[in-house]
This record gives sequence, C-alpha cells and structure tokens, in this order.
Amino acid sequence: MSDLRSKFLEVYQVLKSELLSDPAFEWTDASRQWVEGMLDYNVPGGKLNRGLSVIDSYKLLKEGKELTDDEIFLASALGWCIEWLQAYFLVLDDIMDSSHTRRGQPCWFRIPKVGMIAINDGIILRNQIPRILKKHFRDKKYYVDLLDLFNEVEFQTASGQMIDLITTIEGEKDLSKYSLDLHRRIVQYKTAYYSFYLSVACALLMSGEKLEDHVDVKNILVDMGIYFQVQAVFSEYESKSYEKLIHSIEEHPSTAVQAVLKSFLAKIYKRQK
Repeated sequence: MSDLRSKFLEVYQVLKSELLSDPAFEWTDASRQWVEGMLDYNVPGGKLNRGLSVIDSYKLLKEGKELTDDEIFLASALGWCIEWLQAYFLVLDDIMDSSHTRRGQPCWFRIPKVGMIAINDGIILRNQIPRILKKHFRDKKYYVDLLDLFNEVEFQTASGQMIDLITTIEGEKDLSKYSLDLHRRIVQYKTAYYSFYLSVACALLMSGEKLEDHVDVKNILVDMGIYFQVQAVFSEYESKSYEKLIHSIEEHPSTAVQAVLKSFLAKIYKRQK
C-alpha cells in the first residue's frame, strides 16, 4: 500500500506540472507560483482515501491481474480528480462556515494574503478537473460518461450543501425542522455520492462497465456513506446496518464487485471514533 501511495503522489506531481503549463492560459511567474502554492496547500494534504480507492477498486475488478503502468496512472489520475473535487468543496465550505482550521492548519482563506481570493481559487480547482480528464481520457470510450459522472456528483453534493445551509437557518427559528429523514438526505447528497460512490464508479467505467447496469452498487455505496456518518452516534444502528449491507453486497452476482464493496465496508466498520 505504501508503494501504491508513493506512485499515487508521483502522479500528483505530473498532473500539477501539466496544469501549470496549460496552453489555454498565458501564464506568468506570479500566477504559476500562486496556483502551485494553492494546489500544494489544499489538494494532497488529507488521507487521500477517496483517490486511492479508485486504484484499489480497479485492482479488485481486475480479479488479480497485474495492473500495467498505464492503468495505474489512469486510475491515479481519476483518483486525483476526486481529490481535486474534495479540495474545491472544502475551500468553499470553510468560507461558508467561517471555519478556522482544516487538516490541522489554517483554512486557505484564513491565510492573510489569500482572503476572499480563495473563492476564485475554488473555482480554479473545480475547472482543473475537466482539464485533467480531457488530457488523459479524451480518447477513451467512457470519456463522456466520466464527464457526466463528475458533473452529476458535483450537483448532488452542492445540493446537499444547500439543504444543510438552509436547514440551519430554519432550525434557528424552529427545531422541529430537524428530523432523521432530513439528516439522512443531507448526508446522502452532501457526502455519500462523492465520498463513496464516485471512486467505485470511476473504477467501473475504467473496467468497461456501464453505470446504469450497477444501480444496485450505487445504492449500497450511498447506504454505506450514510452508515459511515451516523455509526459514531447510534451503536445499535451500526450493527444492524452492517448486517444489512453485508446481505446486500452478497446478493450481487459479481464476486469482483462484492470484493470492492466489502473493501469499502472494511475501511469504515468499527472505525476509531
């Protein structure tokens, strides 16, 4: 896993270098230094679970076959697209929440020289994703499916954030606005699609699969994302949900897909609180 992580980090350097010489923009030394610093501060600083899960899932779908260097690079590039998406969400979310720290350091917009420039930086992060996809996947049969996937998941996540924000406003006046069903919808849209479904969906597309043939996989992963968010609060829910998820996974006809889903579940079950 450490070797895989090091290869994954190498791909980040490649993608960053490509983006900093993107011919669609006339770069200056100052703009290049700003974007490089912004990327290094916001993109690779987390656990990278979402990105690495693309490679893990693709390997499991290959059922033991050794991955080529090209396959590792492409899976890593998709993984980094998810990390770029995560960075974009977090930079803007921290501004909306007036947060102070993120991943043990000041939020990007709290850096004195940054401030509200962070809003534009978030937009740049979001727009670099299709630049990566165009450069490395334009000749793939699943290119359009990738674009649709990232656009849809971004919309779902932004909509979940919207529900969360307007509920907070309404909840200040009327606590009855909060409910378990509402909490489930917020978690589903704000977190589950991009944190759980997106990585596996990318791996499925790389494997030549059609996402419409795997709606059951999406549903299981969304349930897994909801389970991940609430297990720390409801221990009884944790046990029953785990059993339900295992049952749903084992009903899937593909053992390779079962392995992918069980690998995700293993990462979150009885996690350290």
